[in-house]
Amino acid sequence: MEDFLARAKASAAVVATLKSAVKNRILGEMADALIDNAVEIEVENSKDMCAGRDCRLDSALLDRLLLDKPRVEAMAKSLREIAQLKEPVGRVLDGWMSEDDLRIEKVSVPIGVIGVIYESRPNVTSDVGALCFKSGNVAILKGGKEAERSNQIIAKVLQGVLEKNNLPKEIISLLPDSSREGVAQLIKMDRYVDLIVPRGGEGLIRYISQNASVPVVKHDKGLCHTYIHKDADIDQAIAISVNAKCQRPGVCNAMETLLVDRDIAHVALPRLYAAFNEEETQMFGDPEVQEIIEVELATVDDYDTEYLANILSIKVVDGLDEAVEHISKFGSGHSEAILTESYSASEEFLDRVDAACVYVNASTRFTDGAAFGFGAEVGISTNKLHARGPMGINELTTYKFKIYGHGQIRG
Repeated sequence: MEDFLARAKASAAVVATLKSAVKNRILGEMADALIDNAVEIEVENSKDMCAGRDCRLDSALLDRLLLDKPRVEAMAKSLREIAQLKEPVGRVLDGWMSEDDLRIEKVSVPIGVIGVIYESRPNVTSDVGALCFKSGNVAILKGGKEAERSNQIIAKVLQGVLEKNNLPKEIISLLPDSSREGVAQLIKMDRYVDLIVPRGGEGLIRYISQNASVPVVKHDKGLCHTYIHKDADIDQAIAISVNAKCQRPGVCNAMETLLVDRDIAHVALPRLYAAFNEEETQMFGDPEVQEIIEVELATVDDYDTEYLANILSIKVVDGLDEAVEHISKFGSGHSEAILTESYSASEEFLDRVDAACVYVNASTRFTDGAAFGFGAEVGISTNKLHARGPMGINELTTYKFKIYGHGQIRG
């Protein structure tokens, strides 16, 4: 492990100094290589899929795992889109002249060696590898066991392009020891690794956060809420709420709890109930909800659960204050939304709710690097430092100060 990480650290100095045109050309070659090796990628993925069915992975996990021809083509397209993004390294973020006539520039630079731990989706291997490469970083990738063969062939294809261009293959590599012990070792190697990005289940995030000596940017659970304010457009609120829950229930930006203002509950809840029944959503609600529609009783645990399934908790709240209080208690700092025609209510919600992404009259499903115009993303950070929300290419950089003098000494 230490020898591998030492080689990765050494390769960081190589990738950090590559010119933008060179990186973009190589990313294009990586995209072509994915297409050229699509059949082999699909064959290896089919082995993972068979093993997943044998292990009785649920349908949502199997869907995330699948790589067919259109998905391989989408992976290649993503790499080409990353190549077209603005160069993230070398941006002058600020600049000024000091009192001592020093010209000071604050300039973006790569973070260095980034370890990314993730589950299920093998397309993450190419996306994150490409994002790290474009931003001048080394990517050490640790995918889930269920995608082991898929990840290995994707990494092999990308590394082949690196070696063809006389670059170290360690620039994009899989963690050689993918066991729990290997992860435990990785997250303590602060001599070689500059950042750990865990994305996955709550237990994984907690374990890494509690045990890592390397800095961690958490991509934690998405316990997202939508609050229908008393001044909401009901038709619009129903459409947004159904989209937030049902368009893709198994992702971190899907709504898990719907809060409904007491002043409109008797009008809104029956219509919401009908709309969610059409989507075959399983609903839970507090006693006040149960007085209006026929749902199972929601417990405190329900309000504290990220279902990642077509299941919804509903609660009636006495206005904006109680909605914000509920979100503050149960929210995960991911994405929260208010649906209202009131400007003052929307601004108060935006100011008071502490989350990476806060919406007015829109679905929480938009919390996504592509939807924000960032291209691909490493994930959705629920940290406050240094990245928050969709972690795109610019969030894979830090900065340093460049100081230009002409003989100054300090008296």
